[in-house]
Amino acid sequence: MAIFTQIYFFMNLISKYFPEISDVQVSQFEALQELYEDWNLKINVISRKDIKSLYLRHVLHSLSIAKLIQFKDGSKILDIGTGGGFPGIPLAILFPEVKFHLVDSINKKLNVVNGVAFSLGLSNIKTTHSRAELIIGHYDFIISRAVTKMPDFVSWIKNRVAKKSLHSIKNGIICLKGGDLTEELKLYKKATVYDLSTYFEEDFFETKKIVHIPLKYKG
Repeated sequence: MAIFTQIYFFMNLISKYFPEISDVQVSQFEALQELYEDWNLKINVISRKDIKSLYLRHVLHSLSIAKLIQFKDGSKILDIGTGGGFPGIPLAILFPEVKFHLVDSINKKLNVVNGVAFSLGLSNIKTTHSRAELIIGHYDFIISRAVTKMPDFVSWIKNRVAKKSLHSIKNGIICLKGGDLTEELKLYKKATVYDLSTYFEEDFFETKKIVHIPLKYKG
């Protein structure tokens, strides 16, 4: 009973911040807790502490990107270092007409991603077992959750940004980060940092941020 109470509580949280989600999306979000708990018994991709707060620490945190930008239908998004599928899977639920490419260098984590995506019926996700710098193609945005320091991240993906920008912000990087980013971002004069506490009132988000860095197309 406790797990259902927990799901109900956190689903109310998601509905509070994203009231426009459909019944299908509600069902997909609700299924995440059981799916990740089952997969976590086979492949440990989420800590025991975090699995109990999956919706707050992983799902809602991932969805915070949608507070900054609404991806247009047909957009192509590259999720680098996706781990167990964050932020890619929650965003793929929220934007079913957007194409998400989830990449990780650890193949067993992608087994979880593929299993969860299949169970949810998500047809807008593909996965690749690879290092980030070996990925080919161009994407509207490259997203991640605190995979590495920004200079390293930029070096991995700087030639992967699509030329034509169709959104309210310019094509480039969108990263979920935390703490003081002054030193890490000092090379990026065009970087914009958004405090997640602007969008969410829960204590978890007090030190969490979104970083957007526009990048020019390089063919």
